[in-house]
Amino acid sequence: MNPKFRNLFIIGGSVALVLLIIQVFMTYPDINAVNILLNALPALVLYYLAYKTYHEHKDGELM
Repeated sequence: MNPKFRNLFIIGGSVALVLLIIQVFMTYPDINAVNILLNALPALVLYYLAYKTYHEHKDGELM
């Protein structure tokens, strides 16, 4: 993974997480668990990609 995209992944994951929190507050009495999980998936994927780009050795081997 290219470490140049680490900040982009972190910003994208944070935006997706903020949008998820806003959606939970807007639909509080009628929270749909499946909808929340589907909207949390992009944030989790972007944070995972940021994690993978952060933990790369100089020789290219992943930890």
